[in-house]
Amino acid sequence: MPATELLLARHGEAVCNVEGIVGGKRGCTGLTDRGRRQVVQLAERLLAEHAIRPFDVIYSTPRRRCQETAEIVTTVLGMLVHVDPELRGADHGDADARPWREIKDAFGGLPQHDPHRPYAPGAESWLQYLHRSTATLARIIANHPGQRILILAHGETIEAAHTLLLGLPPETCIRTRFATDHASLTRWQQQTNRLSQTVWILSAHNDIQHLTEDHR
Repeated sequence: MPATELLLARHGEAVCNVEGIVGGKRGCTGLTDRGRRQVVQLAERLLAEHAIRPFDVIYSTPRRRCQETAEIVTTVLGMLVHVDPELRGADHGDADARPWREIKDAFGGLPQHDPHRPYAPGAESWLQYLHRSTATLARIIANHPGQRILILAHGETIEAAHTLLLGLPPETCIRTRFATDHASLTRWQQQTNRLSQTVWILSAHNDIQHLTEDHR
C-alpha cells in the first residue's frame, strides 16, 4: 500500500484577519482580494503536484473563508470538496464578530494561554476545540489509508494536526505555537521501513514558496 500523505493548506487572507475580528459563522465575511490572489497561486502549485501524483480527496471546513478557498482550489483541480463541519474552527460563542483585541483583553490573552477555560460565554475552550479537531483529523486519516489527503482549513487546524501526529500533550499550547501564514502548505507523510515500523514525517511546515512577495 502506498504511503498516506496529509497536506494542510491554510485559507487565504480574510477580511476578518485584516480587521482583527473574531471570524466565526457571523464574523467571517470571506477572503480579501489579496487572499483570493494568494489562493490562486496556491491552487496553481497544487495543480502541478496533482499532475504528478493526484490528490484522492479534498476536505474543507464550513467557514466562509475556507469555502471560498476551496472553491478556487477545486475549480483549478477539477475535484469536489467534502465539507466536514467538525473541521470548523473554534466555536466562539458571544465572541463571534467582536474585535479580537477586546476579547483578549477581557480574557487575559489568547485562548491557548488558559486552555481549560472558555474565552467567552458559549465559546469552546482551546482544549475542547483541540479534542474535537484532533479526533476529526484522526477519523479522516483512518478513512483514507494510502491516499493523498488535502485539507483546506485554519491555522488552528494545522496546530491540531501537529498535536495529533507529534503526540504532544494538549497543554503544550501554553508555551509553544506554530506559525502558519495565509495560503501556506504543511505536509505530513506516513512512512513504513523494512522492519514494518510506521512513523509520520513532517516534511514541510508553513511552506509559502508558491506566493510572490506581494502576496506574502
